Amino acid sequence: MSDATLNSVTQDPGDFAVQIADQIKTFIVAVAEVSKVEEPEEAVPVLLLQVSQLLLAGGRLGAYEDVLPDERYEPDLGAEPDADGLRERFAALLEPIDVYSEVFDPYEPRKAPVPHRISDDLADLVTDLGHGLAHYEAGRTAEALWWWQFSYFSNWGSTASATLRALQSLVAHIRLGQPLEELDGLDTDQDPGEENLAEEAGRVMLQEIAGPLGLRPVK
Repeated sequence: MSDATLNSVTQDPGDFAVQIADQIKTFIVAVAEVSKVEEPEEAVPVLLLQVSQLLLAGGRLGAYEDVLPDERYEPDLGAEPDADGLRERFAALLEPIDVYSEVFDPYEPRKAPVPHRISDDLADLVTDLGHGLAHYEAGRTAEALWWWQFSYFSNWGSTASATLRALQSLVAHIRLGQPLEELDGLDTDQDPGEENLAEEAGRVMLQEIAGPLGLRPVK
């Protein structure tokens, strides 16, 4: 292992917290701005980039030494900010490519894929990250680092990884000229049997996203 790698894993907690907080602030602000655009082709590439960069912060948190909070019990932050508006904007913006299939734990054998929504994931990420950011901005650096590290392992790391795979798959399907496979009515709030979901998702991807992005299917 190189000295640079060792330094990044064991660097001063104060400096480390500043860097992680900056990455998280950038993600939260960027996602909020992307949710206001009008077309999915404007959103998908930026989301792909932002989630990728967020996972770099997560990887650093995962590799960093265990962080312990200063207090035994977490200080009360009051009411959590409401992310429903963000969720609803992304649900409308990304429909019908919002729903995708995900396996929660790849090390649990024979687990069936379950439906997820990119809009739900993004709102959950902002909520989890914003919780730690509130501690950080209140001057509780150790509490913020502990929360970001703990929730990376327990929740937002897997959520961000799943979201990144979905976004990467969307772009890959377009660039490689591969229509979406039959989804068998996959959705989080619809009964199985919606036969036109995959067809509609593929149509939207190719017509509304691929063209404006300048992406052309491989012949």
